[in-house]
Amino acid sequence: MENISKIIKVIDSINSWVGKIGAWSIVALTLLIVFEVISRRVFNSPTIWTYEMITMTFSFHFMIVGGYALLQKSLVSVDVLYNRLSLKVQAIMDIITYFILFFPFILGVFFVSIGNAQESWAVMETSSSLFGAPVYLTKTVIPVAFGLLSLQGISEVLKRVLVLMKGETYNG
Repeated sequence: MENISKIIKVIDSINSWVGKIGAWSIVALTLLIVFEVISRRVFNSPTIWTYEMITMTFSFHFMIVGGYALLQKSLVSVDVLYNRLSLKVQAIMDIITYFILFFPFILGVFFVSIGNAQESWAVMETSSSLFGAPVYLTKTVIPVAFGLLSLQGISEVLKRVLVLMKGETYNG
């Protein structure tokens, strides 16, 4: 049980650290939007590069905090019947649904996105706009984000295993 707890702590700390860093990308996003609004509305001089940088920054933020959101239980769930079940039955249901629904989707996207990122890096893919933003960077975030999300899924399953073994929720 100690080894399981250590694995959980490592995975949780990685996603907590990455999630907090990813949250700070909102500051960069806000600054980019404010810059574009001021340059467009005040100086009547819109830029080509800000729109793409805003899109890339938001996509980074949205993707990279997925594991952190799962850790913090911030993702959507329907708990109408679930909360009425015993702790052990909840743990069994969670484990089953992680293996039937969560892992196949997450790992599918992870492996497909690795290939897409590799192809993008091979040709140093850029956007088709005049700015020509490096698309390969954004495509690299996808497998990283889904890798972190799959790690957090492993942590969540291990927490449910501890519930089955101990009969109580995991508290770190």
